[in-house]
Amino acid sequence: MKFNFVKSVLLSVVLLFTTVPTSANEAFDWEPVMDAIIHVESEGNPKAVNGLSCGAMQINPILVKDCNKILKARNSKKRYTLKDRFSVEKSKEMFLLIQSHYNKDNNVEKAIRAWNGGVNYRVKSTNRYYKKVLAAMK
Repeated sequence: MKFNFVKSVLLSVVLLFTTVPTSANEAFDWEPVMDAIIHVESEGNPKAVNGLSCGAMQINPILVKDCNKILKARNSKKRYTLKDRFSVEKSKEMFLLIQSHYNKDNNVEKAIRAWNGGVNYRVKSTNRYYKKVLAAMK
């Protein structure tokens, strides 16, 4: 009986270590959060424009610049253009890049609030947006 317990524990440990992804964001499913943000921001319209923010996720030029700065620091040759904001796929890539840089612990609340209020958001000023996104996720 003891042997089976030890065997079971060892097997669990082996499975745990063989299924651990290379990065925290790789393991986390951001799709429901991104889909809810898309719904709140543009109702899914990839051609939506509101001031300087564009696309389904309403990305502004500052975020594109920040993504490119992160990519450069990671020695990547990839860069985003302002036109990429109109691509849902590339917008999601930018969201994931921002999360991997500023939200390594994959905190959903932090992700939602920062998307609305920037990385130095204020909780009070992002409350309404946060509640809207949570409601869209349900």
